[in-house]
Amino acid sequence: MKPMIEYLEGTRLFAGISREDTGRLLSCLNAYPVEYAHDTVIIEEGSQVRAFGILLSGRGRSYKTDLDGNVLTVTLLNTGSEIGVILAASPNHPSPVSAAVERGSAVLFISYDSLMNSCARNCACHKRLIRNFTASVAQKGLVLHERLDCLLRPCARDKIMAYLKNASCPSAGGTFTVPLDRNAMAQYLNMDRSALSRELSKMKADGIMDFHKSTFRLLD
Repeated sequence: MKPMIEYLEGTRLFAGISREDTGRLLSCLNAYPVEYAHDTVIIEEGSQVRAFGILLSGRGRSYKTDLDGNVLTVTLLNTGSEIGVILAASPNHPSPVSAAVERGSAVLFISYDSLMNSCARNCACHKRLIRNFTASVAQKGLVLHERLDCLLRPCARDKIMAYLKNASCPSAGGTFTVPLDRNAMAQYLNMDRSALSRELSKMKADGIMDFHKSTFRLLD
């Protein structure tokens, strides 16, 4: 349990909560970790979500499947990502997406009802956890808004520029590193990987940006 508690100390959900209080909360909330030996769907589209998770290790994604059977990636999940916090906060609403994790991933699950129903001791750390959860829901909403801002752009170049401006450093001309490789960036922007690479090369040739792998610099 100790290594997991030490890890959770650095997550947004347990920010400002001591290791001792984290251990007590995990026991109080009946939180449980699950390790996955295979690629696994942990939330199915149309299901009701009663527990949210923290990705302790590995990677995953949330996605939708359209009427033609095409899979559309909604969000990418990396170590430290919260899973299903918005869905758990709306337990009577069927999930509009599925979520899956890759082989070798581990997820800590926490019941939403256990979180919101404070124990008899009404601990300060429990109140802090609820505040952190509320902030996490708000942050998820902002992240989805940023992606929607990219997807609504009319052409590939505009989609890429919207994403890079969101990810860039505040200082003009500064270099910055995006957290996505080309495959992940293509999924995030709902683009073909080859089309993304071609457009990036054109934008570099046009003097709009410079880049090497995942490090970019926007040019005047």
